[in-house]
Amino acid sequence: MKKLMNRKIVLVISLIILVVSIATIGIYRQYFYSEKPIELSYGEFLESIEAKQIHKVFLSDDAKLKGEFENGQSFITDHPRTDNLKETLLMENIEVNEVGEQQSVGQIIIFIVLIAAFAGGAYYLSKQTSRQASKEYDKMSTVEFSTQKQSSITFSNIAGNEEAKENVMELVDFLKNPEKYQRYGARMPKGVILYGPPGTGKTLMAKALASEAGVDFLAVSGSDFVQVYAGLGAGRIRNLFKKAGEKGKCVIFIDEIDAIGKKRDRGGFGGSDESDRTLNALLTEMSGFKGSEGIVVMAATNRLDILDEALLRPGRFDRQIEVGLPDLKARQDILKLYTKNRPMASAISIERIAHQTVYFSGAKLENLMNEAAIYAARENAQYISEKHIDKAFYTVIAGEEKKDRSNIKEIDKKVTAYHEAGHAIATKLLCPENRVTKVTIIPSTKGTGGFSMNIPPDSMYHRKKGMLNNIKVALAGRVVEELVFGEENITTGASNDIQKATEIMMAMTKQFGMSEEVGMINYDILLGQSGGIDQKLAEICNVEMKKLYVETKELMNQHIELIEAIAEKLIEKETLNEIDINNILEMYTSKSYI
Repeated sequence: MKKLMNRKIVLVISLIILVVSIATIGIYRQYFYSEKPIELSYGEFLESIEAKQIHKVFLSDDAKLKGEFENGQSFITDHPRTDNLKETLLMENIEVNEVGEQQSVGQIIIFIVLIAAFAGGAYYLSKQTSRQASKEYDKMSTVEFSTQKQSSITFSNIAGNEEAKENVMELVDFLKNPEKYQRYGARMPKGVILYGPPGTGKTLMAKALASEAGVDFLAVSGSDFVQVYAGLGAGRIRNLFKKAGEKGKCVIFIDEIDAIGKKRDRGGFGGSDESDRTLNALLTEMSGFKGSEGIVVMAATNRLDILDEALLRPGRFDRQIEVGLPDLKARQDILKLYTKNRPMASAISIERIAHQTVYFSGAKLENLMNEAAIYAARENAQYISEKHIDKAFYTVIAGEEKKDRSNIKEIDKKVTAYHEAGHAIATKLLCPENRVTKVTIIPSTKGTGGFSMNIPPDSMYHRKKGMLNNIKVALAGRVVEELVFGEENITTGASNDIQKATEIMMAMTKQFGMSEEVGMINYDILLGQSGGIDQKLAEICNVEMKKLYVETKELMNQHIELIEAIAEKLIEKETLNEIDINNILEMYTSKSYI
């Protein structure tokens, strides 16, 4: 269509140029080149005047004088440029025409034709451009969405988050039997927002809702409405809801709604921002829906706290459903779901895997089983065994083990061994309820020189003592480096540990009110209003961190022989499992190191 329009424009311009060229040449030839003139000398010209043979003369400023004989034949002669030439010719009854005046008229005609032609062409092009722009805008305003009515995904395919499932399943009955609720004066929720960490199954729940209710599922992403052109995002919102209205009962699902639904607190600029216009269009469309239309708007986000309050008020997103990380029972159910159609070894314990995968989301559990299946396929194994699952677990957590380790220096290997031994022993001493399932000094593809796998138990809360102990465990690797190799020889291997420790300390101080000096103040709100970094808060956290570092140093110094035993075993075997670590600990129990 676009190519055809371009061809039409080129054709019109070509025709205009052709018409103007023909008109110009015709006028020019009419006045000056109607036929080839006879060349006369000036003497012959005077003789012709005396013989009464000259009928017309064209006076001009040119070097040549043009005219016509009585028989209509044109001639040309030299121009004498005398002042009384016109008077002499008139005295001889010869018609005299001022060629300059005639030529001026011709030029005016040509000019008018050119102006008219270009004005017509410009008008035509502007109309075509306007129409093309309108079509392009309409095309860009049409948001691309995936739609499916008959999906294989149902609520039976979703394990865990039973409370969230029940809330969403209730909407199925709303869509299937609206009369039942209208009899009681109940209206169907206009919007449901699912919030929680990534990979917990928010999109799956929306698909299951549409599938169970047998209605269309219109899925879009919040980023589809973030556009450079003014008004385009709002146009796409209107287009989406118009399409939904044409389908009747359906489910609109907006993933990552925080891309367009952020709070409109931007320093007083009001609604002039494009994202504000898009959000306003969404608010307007949701307010315009009637409960009987059977359209449910679902949205998913990882950041409910940053969404605009107008979006979350009743009448828009009536329900906010948390889809959190699965607990132990939910992880068992999810693992059963993902192992159901796979050839699993009979000795595999789903319960053990569920205990090992604390804080894993549903998507991460699916990835774990998929990696295990890939490892089994590489070996052409008959079944997926615990060996494959364990290898997949550590790959998901820390990455693949590097095959070529020939370039690792012995001193680097020794530093890594003592560093990881510090983490392992600190975990056993400070967090005995945690499991240390693996300690290794083999570098991984994710850039780690080694790692100590620390698996905490399931818990509803994080206690202050536990958070402080977690900081000490994070600092233990650097502490041991300093004790064994000296303060001047500490390495960059503790960068990730320091980051974790800082995050825990800042959360305790800023959000949870666990600092005696700061008190129970949420600094996120204060810093959000000021927009700066609180230097005093940083100093308070630094003092607390130094204090914990000293305490960790004293603890590690008391158990340095135990750390050396773990480190030497690591240098020898490169990897220790939970049984190896417990055996070494039992050897030192009699010496009162634990």
